[in-house]
Order: sequence, then structure tokens, then C-alpha cells
Amino acid sequence: MSSTVHTGPATPTRGRTSELQRYLAWTPALLGGVIALLGCILAGGGAYLASLGGSLYYVVAGAMLIAAGLLMIKGKIAGVYTYIGAVAFTAVWTFWEVGLSGWELIPRLVGPFVLLILAILVAPLLDRTIGRQARKWGLIGAGGFAAALAVLIPIFNQQAAPNQLPEAHANAPFADSAYAPKKGEWNAYGGGQSAQRFSDLAQITPANAKDLKRVWTFHTGDIPKKYGSELTPLKIGNAIYGCTPMNKLFKLNAATGQKEWMYDPEVPASWVPYTAACRGVAYYENPKAAAGEACAARIIEGTLDMRLIAVDAKTGQPCQDFGKNGAADLKVGLAQKDSANGAITPVVPGTAAITGVPVIVHGVVVTGHQVLDGQRRWAASGVIRGYDAVTGELRFAWDINQPEVTKLPPDGKPYSLGTPNMWTTAVGDEKLGLVYLPMGNSAGDYYTSLRSDEEKKYSSALVALDVATGKPRWVYQTVHNDVWDYDLGSQPTLVEFPTAGGKVPAVLLPTKQGDMFVLDRATGKPLHQVDEVAVPQGGAEPDQRSPTQPFSRYHTLRKPDLVEHDMWGISPIDQMICRINFKRARYEGPFTPPEIDRHNLEYPGYNGGSDWGSVAVDPQRGVIIANYNDMPNYDKLVTRKDADAMGLFPAGDPRAAGSASSAEGAGAQTGTPYGILVNAGWQMPTGVLCTRPPYGGIRAIDLATGKTLWDRPFGSARRNGPFGMPTFIPLEIGTPNNGGSVVTAGGLIFISAATDDLIKAIDIKTGEIVWSDVLPAGGQAAPIVYEQDGKEYVVIMAGGHHFMMTPGGDSLIAYALPDKK
Repeated sequence: MSSTVHTGPATPTRGRTSELQRYLAWTPALLGGVIALLGCILAGGGAYLASLGGSLYYVVAGAMLIAAGLLMIKGKIAGVYTYIGAVAFTAVWTFWEVGLSGWELIPRLVGPFVLLILAILVAPLLDRTIGRQARKWGLIGAGGFAAALAVLIPIFNQQAAPNQLPEAHANAPFADSAYAPKKGEWNAYGGGQSAQRFSDLAQITPANAKDLKRVWTFHTGDIPKKYGSELTPLKIGNAIYGCTPMNKLFKLNAATGQKEWMYDPEVPASWVPYTAACRGVAYYENPKAAAGEACAARIIEGTLDMRLIAVDAKTGQPCQDFGKNGAADLKVGLAQKDSANGAITPVVPGTAAITGVPVIVHGVVVTGHQVLDGQRRWAASGVIRGYDAVTGELRFAWDINQPEVTKLPPDGKPYSLGTPNMWTTAVGDEKLGLVYLPMGNSAGDYYTSLRSDEEKKYSSALVALDVATGKPRWVYQTVHNDVWDYDLGSQPTLVEFPTAGGKVPAVLLPTKQGDMFVLDRATGKPLHQVDEVAVPQGGAEPDQRSPTQPFSRYHTLRKPDLVEHDMWGISPIDQMICRINFKRARYEGPFTPPEIDRHNLEYPGYNGGSDWGSVAVDPQRGVIIANYNDMPNYDKLVTRKDADAMGLFPAGDPRAAGSASSAEGAGAQTGTPYGILVNAGWQMPTGVLCTRPPYGGIRAIDLATGKTLWDRPFGSARRNGPFGMPTFIPLEIGTPNNGGSVVTAGGLIFISAATDDLIKAIDIKTGEIVWSDVLPAGGQAAPIVYEQDGKEYVVIMAGGHHFMMTPGGDSLIAYALPDKK
């Protein structure tokens, strides 16, 4: 018999393998097409960049990618080698341009490196013998390159060792004990009347901070649509006092966080500006009140709808002796000019609001208010007013353009329209009877031709106002004829400053442009060198620009001027686009003036340097702690016709519904010839900023000399990433931040402020983070430290901030060390 062998049909496994091979055969051509396309984009964009005087790298690299891609499409192993050559060229250029700066390597190397791995993997499909060798040695080489970077980058990016930080400075203390709060308390927005944000408690130290635990949480129940609490509460006696974003006042038990009362002044939602916020409240004891009398101690706050509210600190009931039923109406005397017909009308709700904390000196409550940015030149007045802390009676009004007015203008006229306002918080000197006002700009920040001489004198200036007369005693200007929105946002700090002639009562003034000034409190004279330096000229109003600007030689947070290779992104393509935009814009260093229909770079941007979070001062060690932002603005003035075509109309104008008019980006500036387009931080559509990290930092500064002790990026990348997606990378990239810090005698800095939703404890000697905790919402606020029943507490408001794109919340959270067994 013969036997027959039946081969049968192909096995399923063999068929699937053959099918897979057919699909894989296309991958080199597909990858080559991607590489060639990227090469075309880089070569074309690179040619334009080169024509602007920029780097030639993108042209060369683009040509190499086009060649590599075309060869791979044709099935040539030479395409892989050409791409390897392009990556090698990229690496050499990268290290020449930025060295081993970790964050700056990302857009230059990560994308090309990923494509390199793919090219190496498909090499055997182009040439079975040579390709396998290429894959073997290519993967070994790529792995070795990545491993070398992993070792070298941390070494070359180590933070500089801190300068010596003594336990007690030779010139300490830097504080007047009369202005310090009672030990363990926090009786004013800045900690005490000096606003040093310092606690003399030392129970929590760098050694035991790791043991901190949450001990209570209070939920305010108030999360408005436009959220941004920004609260720094008070601790007085056994109580915590604070306010919610919509100005609901509350009192808590300091040990347990239990609510004792809450008072709602019923602020209409229509009065919310671009953010609902209440940064804090003021506390006042009536020296003439009898024991047990109602409102002998009272809590006073300013509201979003322009009222001063006074309630009994014990019960939360309105103080009937204050104003009308416990409130003074600050809308009286305010008006604006209608953008359509020029008529004088009441202010539009939401365009004037009090978010700062009133300051009380000699029984006078002094307050300013914010005027919504970017809306109209003839907006509400920035008048500063003082009210009797007991009766609520208007004691004085300081109207810059009507100096003869002492209270209300006669004949029902309004206060001067559009004058510089004080939107932040002042600081008071009880001994001198002065309130130091950090002033903003006239309405229409980016156009100065319509400002009066008096407005130009007082804008972006610190003004010492006499509470007895309501008139300025001295003024010190930090920016001349400001068109950069460099208004003063930080609360000033009172210090005792060492000089050759002894200690001088001084006021420390941080600024958005980064410079810090130290001024004699009595005279306003600088206690250090200030130079008037020539700055760029021209722009939209060339005859308006000051030829010089003041530069402080005491200290500046400002970093070196931007250059092309500072541009960033998530890939070579968007980095190239950012480079193109950088070269197209006008930028000649600090104070480059705005241009018409051409972008200009403003660096630092209007968020700082230092903003409303202010600085903290350790008077025992003689150290300033400053957290700061380090981002530019990308601005452009547009003609009135183009602004109207873009839909840039002010709040209250019927045409403004759904328009881009807001303080967060575009500004109508009606009443001036130009609108303004502002890209704060200068972001790409991906949400990634166009300049390299870090975008925020924290720095320790020797108070006596202005010398930097240490400087660190501040804010981790855990919640940041392209298209708003969190990366959960725990590294301190340095993020934008809003909020402040507190320092303690125990040697710690407590701060949240960044966009990573963390509260951190930092060793003041080294800048090292020794403890952190994840908050349930953004911590865009400043913590307080206090003592209750022998225990030290740290409290932070986790309310989030929609402008900072951190999650909203309503949690006031307290931390403390565990009780000893």
C-alpha cells in the first residue's frame, strides 16, 4: 500500500503571521511619511525663523528629516541612518544651546528620541541583516544615552547651596514689638500691624513637621461660579474669624473648627467681578465701650457690592451704631461714563468691588477698592476713603483729581472718574498716624495720554496718607507713567531697617516688576541706592514714555532678559513657533512699551514679581521670604475699529455679552484709541507656556543687605500638563502662584499658593520641602499660624481659583502635631 501525505490548508498561526508581516511591511514607509512631514514643517518654519534673524537649526534639521523620511518611504536603510544623524545633530545643538538644563531639554530631545526608537525598531524591515545589527546597537546606544542623561541632569541641575543663615541676625530684631500681635495670635491680615506674616511659635520644627496631621476642617458652603476665596483668617482669643468669597462672615472655635456664628450680608451675584474673593477681615475694639456692651469688639469687612460691614465679634449681629443697620454704602459718590452716549451713570455691578482688607489706624477704617481692569477709561473713581470704626461716618475722602474735596463732592457730583485705585491691602503705622497705600493705575492701564498730572504722579506709587487729614504726606513712585499694569499689588511690610546711623523705621515694598524698595516710613526716602536707568522708547505714545525708570539696587526678583533659546513648548514644532513669535515681537528688555498691531513682550508680566500674596519677614533671623512669578505677557494694542470688530466692549455695554472683554485677557479700554490683547503668561493653544520653566519660585533674602540666601523653583508639575491634563510628575518645575507665606520662629515657611494643590513646609535655612499635604482644592491664599491651649496650628483656605485653573472648594483646614501620649 502506498501512503499519502496530506499537507492540508495553511495553519491559522502561519496565516496570522503572514498577515502581520504584510501589515508590518508598511510601517517603515508610514514612519518615513511622518518624519518627512515633520521635516517639511520644521524646514518651512525654520526658514521663516532664519529670515527673522533666528536659529538656523530648524532649517538644517528639517532638511535632514525630509531626506530621512523619503529614504524610508523608498525602503532604504539609509533613511534610518540619516534620521540617527539628525538626532545626533539635534543633541549637539541642544547641549551647545542650553547645556544640561533639564526642563529645557524636553521639547528639544523627547519627541525626536521617541521617533528614534521607532526608527531603530523598524530597521530590520528595511534590511534584514544590517537592520538587525542597527536595531541591536541602536537600542544599546539609545539606552546608554538616556541613562547618561538620567545621571548627569540631576547632577548639573542641583540647587546652589544656601548662603549662611544665622539663627539670630546681628541686627535683629527687625520688628517693633509694639506692632507684634499677642503671642500665638494672628490679629491682622498680615499677622500683626507690621504685616510681617511672622509667628513667634516654635513647637513645629523642620525635624517634626513630617508628623503634621489634619485636626479639623470647616466647610463654608460657599463656592461661587467665579471662585477664588484668597482668605487669610484672623485668630483672636479663642476664635477664628473669616469671610467666604461672597462675604459671609464667620466665627469658629480655634481648637475644633466648630462654627459659632455666620452672618450673610447677602451680596448679589451680579456684583462679582472676574473673581469672587474676600481676602480677609479687620478686628477692632472700641476703647470707649463698656464691658459687655454690644459691638465692643467688632469684625469689619469690605464687600463685593461696595459696602463696609461691621458685626459684633461675639455674636455676629450687625453693629447698629455703624452706618445704617451695620453697613456704610461706598457706592455713594461713585459713577462712570457710559461707553455709548457719554452720560454719567451709576457704576455697573461687578466693575467696582472691595476684595482687599480694610486697615484701621487711630480708629479710622481706611479702604480702597478695585476697578475692573481693561473696561473703560472713565470708570469708577479710585478714591480712598476713611470711616469712623465705631459710627461708620465718612471721616475723609482722598480724590486725586479733586484735592479740595474732603468728603463727598458738592452738588451731587461724583468723585473723579478713572483715577488710580488701591485694589490690594494697605498697612498702617499707629505711631505716625499714617496708612501706606500701594496704588494702582488710572483706568485704561495701557494708555496714558488722557491721565492728568496728578494721576501720573500717584499711579504705581506708595502713598503715605495722614489719617487725621486724609491727605498725602509723601509719595514714592516705582514706575513712571505706567503702561505695563505694574500697579502695586503686595501689601507693604513695616520693619526696623539697619543703617550706618542706626535702625530706621522703614517700609518694605515689593513690586510686580520684581524690584524691592526700602523706604523711610516718615519721609519716603529710599534707604538704599535707586538708579534711574534708560529704558526702551517709542511705542504707541512715544511722547508719553519716560526716558528712565527706577531700578532698585537693594534687591530684585527679576531674572535676566529673555533670549530666543528661552522659548519652550512640548515639541520642536511649538518651540519653533514660540521662537518665531518671539522674534516677531518687540522686546528690548524691561519696560518695552506697547505697540499698535504688533506684539510686545512684557517681562516680568503683570502677575509679578510679587503680587497680592506679599512677602513674609522673619524679624529674628533677618530674612525676607518672597514667592514670585516668572512669566512674560504677550501684549498687543489694537485700534478702536479692530477692537469693536473683535467684540471688545466693556462690562455693562449690551454688545459685551459673550465678548472677550475681561480682566483676564482682552481689554476694551473704551474712551481711549486702543483696545489691548493680553496673553498672560504667553500660552500656546496646548496650554503650555512659550518660555522655559520655572514659572514661579521662592527666595530667601537677607533683610539687612538684600543678598539672596537661596532661591528655588516653587510648585510641582503634578497638576500641570498640555491641554490642562495633569501629569502627576512630583518634580518642582516652578508653577505660577498666587498667595503668600508665613514664617515661624520654629524655622519653617508654610505656603500653598502654587497650582499643584499642595500645602508645604519649607526649612527656612535650606529651602528644602520637609512636609506637604494634598489639599482638596487650590490653595490660592496665605496660611496663618496660631496657638490654642498650648498647641500650634497651621490653617489654610483651600478655595481654589478659577483664574489659576485650580479646582474650587470651601475647606478651611487646620494642621497640628499629634498630642503626646
